[in-house]
Formats: sequence, C-alpha cells, structure tokens
Amino acid sequence: MGKRSKIVLGLLVTVLIGIIVTEIVRPRPINWRPSYTSISKIPFGCYVLFNELPSIFPNSDIEKVEKSVYDLLIENDSTITSNYIMINDFIYLDEQETNQVLKYVENGNQVFIASSNFTGQLADTLNIQITQQYDIQEDSVKTSFSNQSFNQEHFYFTRGVNPAYFTSVDTVNTEILGYIQFKTSTFLENETEKLKTRANFIKTSFGKGSFIINTLPIAYSNYYLLGENSNYSVQSFSYLEDHLLYWDDYKKSGRKVITSPMRFVLNQPALKWSYYLLIVGLLLFVVFKAKREQRIIPIIKPLENSSVEFAKTVGSLYHQHRDYKNLNDKKITYFLTYIRNRYYVDTTVLDEKLITQLTAKAGIPTEETKAIIELILSLKNKPIHTEQDALNLAQKINTFKQSYGR
Repeated sequence: MGKRSKIVLGLLVTVLIGIIVTEIVRPRPINWRPSYTSISKIPFGCYVLFNELPSIFPNSDIEKVEKSVYDLLIENDSTITSNYIMINDFIYLDEQETNQVLKYVENGNQVFIASSNFTGQLADTLNIQITQQYDIQEDSVKTSFSNQSFNQEHFYFTRGVNPAYFTSVDTVNTEILGYIQFKTSTFLENETEKLKTRANFIKTSFGKGSFIINTLPIAYSNYYLLGENSNYSVQSFSYLEDHLLYWDDYKKSGRKVITSPMRFVLNQPALKWSYYLLIVGLLLFVVFKAKREQRIIPIIKPLENSSVEFAKTVGSLYHQHRDYKNLNDKKITYFLTYIRNRYYVDTTVLDEKLITQLTAKAGIPTEETKAIIELILSLKNKPIHTEQDALNLAQKINTFKQSYGR
C-alpha cells in the first residue's frame, strides 16, 4: 500500500470515528410515539406502571403475557380467578380471541381494557362504540370518576390526548365509572368553543365477570404516572379484585415484531445456525474468490423511463378530443388516491370530517382545503365540463402538491 493510499485511508478512518463519536455524545430527541410496553421508558410507555403493579396489587401475582390472548386463555387454568389488563391506543380481537375472552369473563374473571380505539366482534357483542374527537389544536381534557369517595376529584391531561368517549353502551349491564370533559369547535363555520362531558370509563357485566373499559390509555403512560395524575390509574384499578393478574405485552403499538419472511427460519435454532453458516460461507467464498479473479464490470445502460411521455400522450389525446369530463374524472381519482396514500385519510365521503382531517395532517389553511374539495364535488355533479373547468382543477391540484405536498 502506497503512502498516498495510507493517508487517504487514515483520513477516512478519522472521519468515521468522528461521526461515531458525534452520534454517541449528541442528545437524543424525545420519542413521543405511543408504545405501552412494560419495558418502554419513553414518555408514552408503561414501564413505570408495570413496575408499580406489585404495590397497587400487593396480594396478587403478576404475570407478563407475550403471546396472543387466544394462546394464553386456552392454556389457562379455569379454576383460578384472574384479571387481564390490556392497554394500547388500538385494540382489536379476532373471532377466536373474542370467543375465548367472552368465555373467560363469563366464568367470573375480569378484563381491564384501556384504549381509545376499540373495535371488532368483542365491541359489537358488548354493544360498545367509541368515538374520538379530532382537533387541529391540542388542548387539555379533564377527567373525573363517578365514585365521589376517591381522594382526587379531577385530573387534567394536556399532551398526546385525542379525547375518546362512548357513544353506545349496553345500558342494562353497564355502570358509568368516569367522565371526560373537553372543548370542541367547528373550524369551518368559526363557531365558538363548546364544552362537552361524555362517559369514558365503564364497567360492563358479562356472565359472572365483567369488562372494565377506559378510553384514555395515555393516562397509564410513564409521562402521566410520574406527574400529578398518578392517582388516576391507581383509582381506576381499584375496580379490579385481588387475583392473579395478567399483563398483556403482546397487543402493543411498541412491540418489536420480526416482519422478515425469514421469521420462521430465525425462530428455529437448527435452521437459524444453518442460515448463519451459509452466510459466512458465502462471504468467505466471495472474499477469497475476489482476490484470485476479477474482471471488468460492463457498463449497462439504464432503461428509459417512458411513463412521463406516455402520460403526456394520453393527456394530449383527451385534450384534442375535448373530453374534459373524462380527463377531470381521472385527475380527481388520482388526486384522491394521492391524498389517501400520503395523509392516510378516508376519501370515500367528501365531507366536513375529511376537510378537518386533511387540514390537520397537511398543515394547510382550512379555506384552501374547503375550496378544492368543493371544486371536486361540483365537477362530480356537473354533466358537461369545459376547458376552463380542466384548467381550474389542474391549477388547484398543482398548487396543493407544490405548496403542501412535499
């Protein structure tokens, strides 16, 4: 190796070490994503709550569950009374899991669910519907319990809260345990803010047991348990009896899941080591083969991208035939697909809810969002389109993508 090569290599190594040291010493940004796992120490994890469970339930054994509800309950000893705690921003149980959970509660056990989005067959069986209040500006909410004997009367939550509340419950078998109070306003009509109070904590009897459901999972996170709202979780858990307690760590937003197609191979010890040996063998073969034999790498001309020319040709064809309605319909379809894929909103119905969600996620003025949606609605209902209609639609879509679609 020549002197010049050594200097270049030394500079590269120095730069690499500098980058590594910089990454190690620089402060990490706070992760505000919801996790709710028992080992997660980020603000919206449940590390604090899980480690405080022995003090909340001093007479109960606590078992962490890292498999599906179905797998646990079919192996569960039905003669032992227990509680099952599930906390996550979204909870959905399939048909088999739902049947096992219903059987589990019917036999005299309790299930505690804290979720702002609870759907599926279980919610239908219990006649439960939860609605979330979306707003552009984050605001505080106030919660309270219906039981006046608790120590603290009100609790305030200010960050990471999308108020969720019950819009349908089984009134015969359900007891309201708590309420949530929040502000709401219609930004499109510039109405004044209204204060709403809705039920967000219930107990539903089923067989010999019961479901205890809360729509504010964020209240059980590290961020609020280390503050003045720690009593909220303690008081809400007071409705659970002192039995064996299962903590669900499977249905979590922050659970690490191997999504690789090699998951089965990596989960089998024999196949995993065979795979590793194969990779090492291939690397050794490549290293020694490259030393002995090398050849010139041919230059391959990349394929031309003709999709742009094709789109221009099709557009010109519609324009020449003055089929502006067909052209506008395709532009609208493509634009709505673009909105769904980029901002994850439902464009099936072009209504005020879509305008509010798109305004919040795209960060654009409400007037501009309303204008483009109203233009699309007017064109959909118009039997004949003119060239000016096509120009107006193209201008609105281009302005939206250039200004807010980056």
